[in-house]
Amino acid sequence: MKDATEQDTREEGNGPQLRFELMQADDYGKYLLHSKNEILFILRAMQDKGSLITVYFNQGNDFLLTTLLAVSSDGNSMLLDPGSNAEMNRRALASDKLTFIASHDKVKIQFAVKHLALTEFEGRKAFRAAIPQELLRLQRREFYRLTAPIAHPLRCSIPVKLADGSQSIIESTVIDISGGGLGVLVPPEGVEFETDHLFENCRLELPEVGTVLATLRVRNVFEFTLRSGAKNKRSGCEFVDLPGNMLTLIQRYIIRVERERKARETGMM
Repeated sequence: MKDATEQDTREEGNGPQLRFELMQADDYGKYLLHSKNEILFILRAMQDKGSLITVYFNQGNDFLLTTLLAVSSDGNSMLLDPGSNAEMNRRALASDKLTFIASHDKVKIQFAVKHLALTEFEGRKAFRAAIPQELLRLQRREFYRLTAPIAHPLRCSIPVKLADGSQSIIESTVIDISGGGLGVLVPPEGVEFETDHLFENCRLELPEVGTVLATLRVRNVFEFTLRSGAKNKRSGCEFVDLPGNMLTLIQRYIIRVERERKARETGMM
């Protein structure tokens, strides 16, 4: 178990107020994942990286530090390292609700379980818990940005106003994508594409996931040079008032691409 002084920390006082966004469904509901496959993917990635997890219980008054030891092959339970303080471990085992908070790839992760059970893992004590039915993946301003796959490029259909005043739809290549916005190649000259410009009814097809309909706001435009010497322009665009169901599609796509990349790296594809 990681060295931690839960008791020493408790003796210093209550400290700053904890933020359990998981409990504020009205404000953070759109960041909740309910797909078991997506939840298992995140938990296994946390296990692989040894992400440190803080477990709060007793209405947030007690906590311990842990890491994920294993996720069961049937995807129904997980094993966790006990804390370093025997009294905190006893209280955790007696609790009927525990909230887990961690940071994984700069994304805040939260989930809750009803109780822990004591078991063994590789000859030592461990906690067993059920896989959570929902998991909060709170990215907000620090959204994880995924570089769009080269083999299966993404294109965003953007309704634009041409220089002659007519309306048209251009297909812009997506460079990267996150829950907060897109990086795209700026369309040819003659298309109004400037900072703070709004493009409504944009359409983004995510392979094997679905179609995202969104309003984009241009945040920046800058020129870059390709290896060939040719010059091009890139723009960072943010989603404006993106509905929760659209955000879920984007998160699902990012998770799927990450899973496929990892499988290729490990030779499983």
